[in-house]
Amino acid sequence: MTDTSPITVPKRTEPQRTEPQAGSTTATPADGRGSTAARDRLVITVLLVSTFIVILNETIMGVALPRLMDDLDITASAAQWLTSAFLLTMAVVIPITGYLLQRFNTRPVFITAMSLFSLGTLVAAIAPGFAVLLIARVIQASGTAIMFPLLLTTVLTLVEPAARGRMMGNISIVISVAPAIGPTISGLILSVFDWRWMFILVLPIALAALGLGARLLQNITTPVRKPIDVLSVILSAIGFGGLVFGLSTIAESGDEASIPGWVPLAIGVAALALFVLRQLTLQKRDAALLDLRTFTSRNFSLAVVLMAISMMALFGTIILLPIYMQTVLGLDTLGAGLLLLPGGLLMGLLAPIVGRIYDRSGPTVLLIVGSTIVSAVFWALTMVTENTPTGLLLAAHITLSLGLALLFTPLFSAGLGSVRPKLYSHGSAIVGTVQQLAGAIGTALFVAVMAAVSLGMEMDGASEVVATAAGVRAAFLCGAIISLFAIPVAFMVRRPPEFADAPATMPGGH
Repeated sequence: MTDTSPITVPKRTEPQRTEPQAGSTTATPADGRGSTAARDRLVITVLLVSTFIVILNETIMGVALPRLMDDLDITASAAQWLTSAFLLTMAVVIPITGYLLQRFNTRPVFITAMSLFSLGTLVAAIAPGFAVLLIARVIQASGTAIMFPLLLTTVLTLVEPAARGRMMGNISIVISVAPAIGPTISGLILSVFDWRWMFILVLPIALAALGLGARLLQNITTPVRKPIDVLSVILSAIGFGGLVFGLSTIAESGDEASIPGWVPLAIGVAALALFVLRQLTLQKRDAALLDLRTFTSRNFSLAVVLMAISMMALFGTIILLPIYMQTVLGLDTLGAGLLLLPGGLLMGLLAPIVGRIYDRSGPTVLLIVGSTIVSAVFWALTMVTENTPTGLLLAAHITLSLGLALLFTPLFSAGLGSVRPKLYSHGSAIVGTVQQLAGAIGTALFVAVMAAVSLGMEMDGASEVVATAAGVRAAFLCGAIISLFAIPVAFMVRRPPEFADAPATMPGGH
């Protein structure tokens, strides 16, 4: 990635720009204005489409693993690494994006991210075997990890606080709908083609987004030259990588896991503690890799907690429901994917509407109703059996999607909107990191509880169907208990203070 000078754009009447002082980490907007101009809408649209594509790819592999095991002659443990390695790379790269987005311009960061994703997709499409396919997934993840924080930071920089809810609604489509419909799209493709077509069909879309962005995207920030702390990068990689690897290992079956999950988990926690201490020291001179002063905002901290619970619910459900539908109810891969589709589409349809409600009324009511709905659905799912009608399961998933739709947009808007403008890139990186860690925790927790209870039931003589249903009930019970903690937090999240200041002034403007 090379550092380039900002592209000159036609100027309108605008305030005088102020050059960043030495040592400042602020990525200052290229021009200050009260409304989102056509150029800004184009920038955000290109980033939205590109981010949707790369995040959709994150969950597309799940239902394809059995097919890959047969075609590539690999074990279930090896096949799982195609997902685990992707999540592991995301966890390592995302914390570094706060630095990257301040050090480099928007356009080269975008081109680098989409080039990596496109290259990884191409390599995956022509991969001759498992090893090359695994490398391709790592390359894809490197690009994916950059795109989401880039999108969040750009929106925070360009969109005035009074209109942020609507725009964050569009981002909620990316963050919630893309992973939700990934298994459905994968199931549709695999019902007609072989697994390579999951990448062949995505490649031209990714290349088109790359070409369009490279041609039309303009720089919206002024990069600030600052050294990178190598020790922080190492501690971040070991810390966040160890957590995700440990959680992924715990999610594997006990017989197939080559390393006990607690080992990398303990190493990750220790490295993360050292990473935090290092950042607290570096941020005193504005040199932190991931500036933790974002958490001095109570609103941001509360939103992150609620976001983590919501992401655990989303990703835990995405992994658990297909297992239940296929193992217990006897649905095929395509049928399970299609049953989850209406809920994913509902989240997409509701996101812009929720954004408008947020702009008018703020986050509190939306978050209270949303967290209550999510908790109620989880408690209802604790009663599923081997005879539960698919219609009731469909209704439960649609209702759960409604609750999550009410949560994501207000959380992004209120949480990130409460961060000081100079810390936008770090706030975006923290949100992306929390998303990955919470998703890994949700997956590991739900699968581990289900597996432990199911194994115990089978050892007592229960059939696989009855044992799996009992395991699923236990897993949803854990989710239901955790969901209760979200409700009181929802009462405490407030509209960001920036909203009341000067709605016509772009955040970070001078």
